[in-house]
This record gives sequence, C-alpha cells and structure tokens, in this order.
Amino acid sequence: MELSKEVMYQAIIEKDTRFEGIFFTAVKTTGIFCRPSCRARKPKIENVEFFETAKECMLSGYRPCKTCRPLELLQQTPSKIQFLLDALSQDPSMKFSDQDLREKGINPQAVRRWFLQNHGITFHAYQRIFRINSAFKKIKTGKSITEVAFDAGFDSLSGFQDSFKTIFGVSPKRSKNQGVIDLQRLETPLGTMIACAVEQGVCLLEFTDRKMLERELIQLAKSLNATIIQGENPHFPCLEKELKEYFEGKRREFTVPLFTPGSEFQQTVWENLRQVSYGKTVSYKDQSTLLGKPNAVRAVANANGMNRISIIIPCHRVIGSNGNLTGYGGGIWRKQWLLDFEQKNAT
Repeated sequence: MELSKEVMYQAIIEKDTRFEGIFFTAVKTTGIFCRPSCRARKPKIENVEFFETAKECMLSGYRPCKTCRPLELLQQTPSKIQFLLDALSQDPSMKFSDQDLREKGINPQAVRRWFLQNHGITFHAYQRIFRINSAFKKIKTGKSITEVAFDAGFDSLSGFQDSFKTIFGVSPKRSKNQGVIDLQRLETPLGTMIACAVEQGVCLLEFTDRKMLERELIQLAKSLNATIIQGENPHFPCLEKELKEYFEGKRREFTVPLFTPGSEFQQTVWENLRQVSYGKTVSYKDQSTLLGKPNAVRAVANANGMNRISIIIPCHRVIGSNGNLTGYGGGIWRKQWLLDFEQKNAT
C-alpha cells in the first residue's frame, strides 16, 4: 500500500489503529520502532523513518518499543490470560479464586480489567458462564440436571438453576428448545477475531473492532433462538489451524464447515463470493452479472455487507467498478493488506 510520509506521520500523530500492520515508525533519535498507534511522545517528522515490516526495522538497527510492543500481535491475548483460558477449556468445572491466581503469580485485578475490557464481564462471571455452557450441552445429551450441576462445580442445585436461568432466560428443565452458540477469540496478524460456531459449523468470524459486531451477534442469536457464550466447539480447532495456514501463505481455500443463516438470495451471493479465486478481485457489477441479475448491483452489495464470516467468505475481494477499494467491515487498511498479501502469494 503506497502511502506518503506525510500521511503516515499524520497517522502516528492521531494514533490511528487503521494503519496497524501497514507500516512501522522508527525514531532516529531514540533508536526504537513503534506501531502507528503507539501512545509514546511523538517525534518530529525529520527524525522518523517508516518501514513496512518489523524485520526491516531491526535490520536497520532499531529495537522494539516497550510501550506498544510492535513484535506482538495486535490485541494479542496475554500469556497469563491464555493460560487461564486453556485451563478452563480442558476442565470447565475449574474455579480460580483470587488466591489461586496470586499463587500462580497472576494479578487478580489485572485479570479482572482484561476480562471487563475484552468481554464486558469479570473473570469470575466468565468462569461461571463457561461452566454453565458445558452443563447445558450435557443436559442436551440426556444427563440429569442434578448430576450436571455438581459436575460443573456448583455447591447446590438451586445455585446452578439460578445461574442457568440468568444466562439462558429459562430453567434447565425448559431449555430443550434453547440453543447455544459457542464463542472464542482468535489471534491473527491483523488483530483479534471473534469466532462463533454451532453444531453445523462456523457461523461468524469478525474482527473485534468491527463497528457492527454487537448488532451482528444480537441478530445471530435471535435468528437461531440461541444464547452466545464463551465455550469450546469441535469446529474451532480446524478454523484456528486453517486461519494460521492462510496467514502463513500456505492455504488458499478453507474446508472448515460453515453455517450461514440468511435468505436464499444472500446464500447465493455468499456462495458466489467463495468462487472468487485467491489473489483475484471482482466488482459488485461483476457479481450481479454472474448471478444473472445485472440490475441487482445494490442488492448484491447489501448481501455482501450482511456476510458474517470474514476471510473465508472473501468479501475483501470485492472492489469498485473503477478499481477503488469499497467499504470493508474490518477496515479499509485490512482489506488492502489482505489483497496485497494474496496477490503476492498467488504469484
């Protein structure tokens, strides 16, 4: 992506996260390099160099900034938080108290702040929801409510029933018609993504800073008559593996199952999107023509905008008829990065 020095300098002055992954800022007077969104004091423009990669910065003698940590993935889950998430995934009945965290060298307040910032709930509430999610699935298989409650680590049946009803809105006995959508965070070179999945497949994959994400989650839960809560899903390991291979330039097509609720027209548009080859682009007009509806350009654009599964259903490969980039829920800078990345690897 060709950017002038003036544009990049203005981006660092404004701490603009839209330019994350596009360039790095190296400061001649301090010998360090930073992300565009670094909070540190800004240097004068004559004291700045810009590089496309962290590797180029280090080969030029610069060291990474301790404030913005440019060598880490954007919005990366801290290692200590990841340890807790992994432990809960292996045993949902586990309960970490503040004392347990301190004994492991983890600051309970730091954990609480991270969960509030990233999930809108405390770590203790997160643990409770995770246990309820696991219990819900066991009830669906026919296990008794009493057995499930105590397996999930609840001290009383009434406490389990109250927690269950708070999350699902119904009692365990009346939950047979209630569904659950599992949610998981995934780290990528372009930032953290939220993945949702049900039994049939992955039903959402979006960057966490997408403006419409909250509305998408609400609409998804409503359409499936389900509650979205953090939890494990059989499709997540495959999704994580294939995304990793994609960003390593080793994968051009995805095989992870998808579940995409929508109208018949939307389904047709999304399937058409999946036929756009890696490293290629199309316009909305091209899409509508291929669908045999040359006058349905706006409808096709709207259907693309309703796509909940980024990258795998590649709406980033759709550009304007004039060749300019059109809107993208993950941000224009990500769209440019993905197109450049694919075109580079395609050759």
